[in-house]
Amino acid sequence: MPTSVGRRTNRLAPTSRVDRRTVVRLGVVATVSYVAWLAIGAFGRPYNFFDMKIYHGAVVWWASGNELYDFVAPSTTLGFTYPPFAGLVMLPMSWLPVDGAGFVNALASIGALAVVLAALLRPIVDRLGWPLWFTVGIATPLAVAVEPSRETLGYGQVNLLLFALIMADMVGLRWRAKRGTHHETADSPLARFVYSGAWAGVGIGLATAVKLTPALFVAYLMLTRQWRAALTAVGTTIGVTIASFGVVGEESRAYFTSVLWQTERVGAADMTANQSLAGLLARLYDSIETPGLLWLAFSVLLLALGLSRAISARADGDELTAFTLVGLTANVISPISWSHHLIWVIPAIIVLADAAVRRRDASRGLPLRGSGPSANGVPALRPPIWYPTLTGLRHGAGALGLYLLFLISPIWPYEHQLPEVSHYQDGLFGALMENSLAIALIVLVAALPWRPGAEPAFYHDRLSRGGALAARR
Repeated sequence: MPTSVGRRTNRLAPTSRVDRRTVVRLGVVATVSYVAWLAIGAFGRPYNFFDMKIYHGAVVWWASGNELYDFVAPSTTLGFTYPPFAGLVMLPMSWLPVDGAGFVNALASIGALAVVLAALLRPIVDRLGWPLWFTVGIATPLAVAVEPSRETLGYGQVNLLLFALIMADMVGLRWRAKRGTHHETADSPLARFVYSGAWAGVGIGLATAVKLTPALFVAYLMLTRQWRAALTAVGTTIGVTIASFGVVGEESRAYFTSVLWQTERVGAADMTANQSLAGLLARLYDSIETPGLLWLAFSVLLLALGLSRAISARADGDELTAFTLVGLTANVISPISWSHHLIWVIPAIIVLADAAVRRRDASRGLPLRGSGPSANGVPALRPPIWYPTLTGLRHGAGALGLYLLFLISPIWPYEHQLPEVSHYQDGLFGALMENSLAIALIVLVAALPWRPGAEPAFYHDRLSRGGALAARR
C-alpha cells in the first residue's frame, strides 16, 4: 500500500510542477499587460475614437440616403476619404453606437495583431524551444503599447487589420514555398486549399482596395517574379473595385474623379503626426507644403533602395524582412504617413531581435583559430576579443532602442503647427525629436539587416532554381 501511494505521488508531481510553471507564466503575461497599459497612459495621448467618429458618422449619413462624400464631421472640415469599397465594408457599423463600433474595431485589431505575431514568432520560438502562447502573450501587449498600435486603437483606425491582411499573404507564400507540409494531412478540400497557399495575394489586393499604399507590395511581388500572387492581388483589387462600381456607382465615380485628387482632405504635410519623408522635408523647410522636386528625388532613391534590399532579403531566404522593408518603404515615400500608419516597425523589431539571437547562437559554434585542427585545410575563424560575449549586441541594442523610441514617441512634446509656431521653436534638438520617427524609418529602409536562411523554404527554392540554371549551362 505505501508503495502504491508513493507511485501515485510521483505520477502527480510533474503535473504539479507544470501547473505552477503555467501559473507563473500567466502572472508574467498579466504583469506585462499591466505595464503596457501604464505605458499607454504615460506616453499615449487622450483617445476618444476621433477617426472612428468620422467613419461612423459618414456611414450613418450614407445609410440615411445621403451622398457618402458629402459628409463633413461636426466641428471639423473632415470627411470620408476611403474608397467606396471601404465604405461598404464599414456600413454595418451604422447599426452600432459609435463607442460600440470603436470597441469592436479595437478588439478585432488586437486579435488580428495577436494572430500575426503568432505567425511571425512561430519559427523563432520553435527554434528556441519557447512556448508559443507565452511568447505571444508577452509580445501582444508590448506591441499594443507602441505608438502606431495605440494610435490605431485609440483613434479607431484600421491599420492593424490591413497589416494582418498583408501578413496573411506572407504566410500563404510561406506555405506555398514549403509545398504545404499540412497540405498532405489536411482532411478536407478547403483545408488543403488554405494550406496550399494558392490564395496568396488576396490580402494585399483587399488592402489595396481600401488604401493605395499597399500597392507597393504588388510591385515587389512582380519584381521577385511571384507572378501568381501578384496577379491574384491585382485581380482582387480590380474585382472588388468593379464590384463597388456595380453596387454604388455614383459614389465610385465621385471618388475616382474628384475625392481621390482632393489632397487637402487629409491635412497639411508639415503636421507633426506626418512622419513620412514629405512631412520631414516640409518641417525642415519650415513650410506647410513639401518641396516637390526634392521630395520626388529622394523618394525615387529610397524606393529603389528599399525594393532592392527587399529583393536581396528574399533571395537570401528571409521573406519576413523583405515584406517589412516594402512596408517601411511605403511609409517613407507616401506623401502622408501618420504615426498610426507606421505598423511595420513591429516586424522590424522582431527581425532585429531575432538577428541578435541568431548571431549569438552561431558564434558559440565557431572554433577559434589555432584552437584545433582545421577542416579541409581551411583555418578556423578568429573572432575579435569580445567574441562571442557581445556578438549580436548591436542588433539587440537596435531592437531595444527602436522599441523604446516608438514606445516613448518623442514627437509630441515638440509638436508645432504653422503658421502659429515655427518647427524650429525648440531649436535643433526639438526639430530632431519632432522628426525622430521619420528618421528612424529612413534608417531602417537603408540598414535593416536580413537573416540569411531564416525562411528555409524560400532559401531552398532559390537554391533549387540556381542549381537548375547551373545544370542548363
